[in-house]
Amino acid sequence: MPEKVVIIGSGPAGWTAAIYAARANLQPVVFEGAITEENRIKGTLPLGQLALTTEVENFPGFPSASLHNFLETALPEDRRPFWVLDKKSQPGHGITGPELMDLMRQQALNFGTRIITDDITHVDFSKKPFRITSLEGNTVEAMSVIISTGARANYLGLPSEDNFKNRGVSACAVCDGALPRFRNKPIVVVGGGDSALEEASYLSKFASVVYLVHRRDKLRASKIMQDRALGNPKIKPCWNSAVEEVLGNDKDGVTGVKLKNLITGKFEELAASGMFLGIGHTPNTDFLKGQLELDDKGYIVWQKPARTNTSVDGVFASGDVADSYYRQAVTAAGSGCMSALDAERWLAEHGEV
Repeated sequence: MPEKVVIIGSGPAGWTAAIYAARANLQPVVFEGAITEENRIKGTLPLGQLALTTEVENFPGFPSASLHNFLETALPEDRRPFWVLDKKSQPGHGITGPELMDLMRQQALNFGTRIITDDITHVDFSKKPFRITSLEGNTVEAMSVIISTGARANYLGLPSEDNFKNRGVSACAVCDGALPRFRNKPIVVVGGGDSALEEASYLSKFASVVYLVHRRDKLRASKIMQDRALGNPKIKPCWNSAVEEVLGNDKDGVTGVKLKNLITGKFEELAASGMFLGIGHTPNTDFLKGQLELDDKGYIVWQKPARTNTSVDGVFASGDVADSYYRQAVTAAGSGCMSALDAERWLAEHGEV
């Protein structure tokens, strides 16, 4: 028998969709992704981008009070944070990304969601029931599908950059910019498009100075964003420059960056408490292989205003895989709810529930 709904992806959108689908007695199956070295390098391990972050201070419902008792009762022992198991004080100011994602996963599991730790490598949406094939070679049929595979941030690819991820290196100013480590300290932003300038403008609220590192002597961003950023006294452009190395240590995390001037070849070191990447995101849609309509950046295109319908009837999309604008955990979770409700109503209309 085909599954009523299969959810591909395990970030906030995927787990929220699973919670709503399970509570609607749709017996959802979630493919949360495979635990492989390739996925680690790409940043596409199970639990999504939040599993790669530290403190999460902007997801409603998780204040900075101790979470010990809550996490002890909410999560099975093998998924509890080390500081809960060791009876240590809570690190940071709020819940961490991995803790939040484990709680979402457990909530979906509690309502009867079935979870498969495997990647989806191929889908066939040309006929119903839909056919979904995994990395391990298993094939599942489904009456409806929700795609919540997210998007991964683009990085420079430097070993030093990878070494300091979540210790001063970030790709989300809104997520991390207000953290204490960045307040009233110099920060580096890399990029020259709208994303980079938005990051720089946002970070200027907290940083003492924002160094905008760009490979050229002109920005690619829209004129209004250029005017706004270059008119900000806290934003200092570093033209014709590229980051050669992220500097830091185990105690302090990022302490600066080493720049190379691409015209003169000279090197310069800037003191900074963090480096933010503003060079875009890549949606995780490679496995779709022409099955759905995508935009020019590879994001799934919603077909109806305020709905999660894709170009194939019965297939829905939620989270960052269809959202290149907001890219926040709370908006992803909201669209995950929408996709589950859309799938439930679609199944009802077609006599499947």
